[in-house]
Amino acid sequence: MKRNFEIHVLLTFALCAFLLSSGWAQTTGSPADPAASIAPLQQWKSAVLAGDAAGLKALYSTNPAARVDANSAASDAAGDASFWLALKGQSMKIHIVRYTTPRPEIEHVIFVAEVASGSPGGHVVTVSNDQVWQKQDEQWRIVGVTRADAPQLKQPSDMNKIIYPANVDAVAELKEAGERAGREHKRVLLVFGANWCYDCHVLDLAFQRADLAQVLAASYEVVHVDLGPDEHKNADLVKRYEVPLNKGIPALAVAESDGKLVVSQKNGEFENARALTPEALLEFLNRWKIEAR
Repeated sequence: MKRNFEIHVLLTFALCAFLLSSGWAQTTGSPADPAASIAPLQQWKSAVLAGDAAGLKALYSTNPAARVDANSAASDAAGDASFWLALKGQSMKIHIVRYTTPRPEIEHVIFVAEVASGSPGGHVVTVSNDQVWQKQDEQWRIVGVTRADAPQLKQPSDMNKIIYPANVDAVAELKEAGERAGREHKRVLLVFGANWCYDCHVLDLAFQRADLAQVLAASYEVVHVDLGPDEHKNADLVKRYEVPLNKGIPALAVAESDGKLVVSQKNGEFENARALTPEALLEFLNRWKIEAR
């Protein structure tokens, strides 16, 4: 019995971690008001707006304990509940970015919430939130959270854009990018990711900002390296550019025009792109570009 329980806990954590990092699952239908149709989310929203501390805390799994990441730092259920209660929300608008049900007992919802705060100097607080729910003894409970408070980067309204076309030969694209980079005195920026990755969509939007796009256009040839649905695609490039996928994606590497590695991230610096600042991205791009002649 104990052995089976340990396996269940490990599988739950593994699934939670995978869903939070990947966003993978079979997407459900698109009702007119997706948020209203997700019963656990509505129960959570009602508890937040009612200031119901006991009711809200009861929505988090305790066995296993809910896994919470808040602004790229480890937290816990108590910390997450306290954050929402401290807003003293008067109203909340929820925009569903993605809602999936990988298994009947699992629901995964990514959304952006706009909360009209009733705290002193009340204002609207925007929060990017990612919740994994599990049905436990007929009660839905949160087993995983990734949250970014007042994100400075634009958050995607959906994840429909094909950033990583499946039919692209990344090796050939890298070769062509290197040739262009050599002619134009640039380096190559490799962006490892996948279409199912929420933070990959955040990073893609960030690269379209005027300040970042200017540096990219002047100093880099960008190559998107698709990791596929299971992160096994283009494994040769992952190995060649020393990208630790266990730290999460998106992951960045910079190479010379001849393909030689200049630098690759080692600690998941861009994995939680939703919580990054434009300045952090700009600093990275400026740090590793070739200085003007």
